Amino acid sequence: MTGSLRPVLFAIGVMVATLALAMLIPAAIDAAAGYHHSASAFFLSAIMSLFFGGALALATRSEVETLSPRAAFVLTIGAWLALSISAAIPLHLSGQNMSWTDAIFEAVSGLTTTGSTVLTGLDDRPPGFLIWRAILQWIGGIGIIVTAMAFWPMLGVGGMQLFRLESSDASDKVLPRATEIAAAISIIYLVLTLACAIGYGFTGMGWIDSIAHAMTTVATGGYSTSDNSIGGFIDGGADIVATVFMLLAALPFGMFLLAARGKPQAVWDDAQVRGFFLVVILACAGLTLMLMASGANGEIAAWRLATFNAVSIITGTGYATADYGLWGPAANALFFIFMFIGGCAGSTTCSVKIFRYQIAGTAIRRHMENLLRPSAIIPIRYNGRIVPDSALHGVFGFFFVFFAVYAISASMLSAIGLDMTTALSGAATSLANVGPGLGEIIGPSGTFESLSDRAKWILTANMFIGRLEVLAVLVFLSPRFWRG
Repeated sequence: MTGSLRPVLFAIGVMVATLALAMLIPAAIDAAAGYHHSASAFFLSAIMSLFFGGALALATRSEVETLSPRAAFVLTIGAWLALSISAAIPLHLSGQNMSWTDAIFEAVSGLTTTGSTVLTGLDDRPPGFLIWRAILQWIGGIGIIVTAMAFWPMLGVGGMQLFRLESSDASDKVLPRATEIAAAISIIYLVLTLACAIGYGFTGMGWIDSIAHAMTTVATGGYSTSDNSIGGFIDGGADIVATVFMLLAALPFGMFLLAARGKPQAVWDDAQVRGFFLVVILACAGLTLMLMASGANGEIAAWRLATFNAVSIITGTGYATADYGLWGPAANALFFIFMFIGGCAGSTTCSVKIFRYQIAGTAIRRHMENLLRPSAIIPIRYNGRIVPDSALHGVFGFFFVFFAVYAISASMLSAIGLDMTTALSGAATSLANVGPGLGEIIGPSGTFESLSDRAKWILTANMFIGRLEVLAVLVFLSPRFWRG
């Protein structure tokens, strides 16, 4: 394990140093805008992170290009931890009255693209500070895509081995493959971000708002530059632009690669893409009818409100154009269910994801058929391929552990004094990396600011565990992982 840690530590050092360079962007913006205290905080944090990351990278330089599954687990979790701590430093030092607990919470929420926040008064915050929050989500979005495409298939986390790329059969070439994937994905990711920013620009947003929202939309993160979220820009049609790009970001980026190579039909041929759009259509239609039945909205207004907010929660983005907590118990129940859906594997979205529900449903149907015909041999197929037992076990293992962690964290939040709605929805939205919860405290019109430090640390752990597909963190923490 000692030898294999050198490339792991080297990679972590390079990532931290790269994040340090990114801190110069908000430093320059705040310096130009006259927010000198915030600019100094980002500049100082950049020096500290660059020193640590650079020293770690120089001390562990290695020509080794192989990476064992155990080392891949360490790299994935170690990188997200190191980046979260580094990202929290300027938040704490920026003069925005953020304790270390709040800074860590905000940084983890950003990098995991959760979008839960402890901040209010966003409209009056320094522009560089707001851009930094958006940068964190943008980095987290591309980071999870590369992780899902390069590492999870090799490690077999939660059934992700089903999405092994053609170039990923040689598991001893993880680092070069990850670099190739990151380069290709980065181009697609950047193009989508630029297109989204241009779209927001046409809605009347300023350049800071357009760029920040474009980064957090494509990352399905949900951080906004306004306390009113996208609702503050709805008059210009920003919600329509956001809906389009949230849907695009929820699709598998591997399919975009295939489309770019001359196989555009690959996107729609993917079973999870079809399943995702079916769920979205049904959810939007159900909410639209519910709002129309209330008599408070016309057909167009009801469709627009329902579609945007349903897509936002299903994809885990977490934007809001209305306080849907006021739409009644039935709507609240639907939004609670939406938190556990997610988008496609290999996208920036979070939560359980569509493919796991599809495979679980197919497995249940096969079991029922076997009860009627015990001697029949009925293989489980997904996207035209037979699902191996290892993937099936991974899917059901994910379901069990995910909801076990949810139950435990919800119980812990309730035990420290949170009301039932806040505890249940808080555990759900953090573990599923959605953003807003339900109720008056953490609902779409509230924040997590008033929660105790103990509650924030539980939610922070949930965000981290959920973003890394639950099982990866538990494997990393098991004593058996560190033996031998």
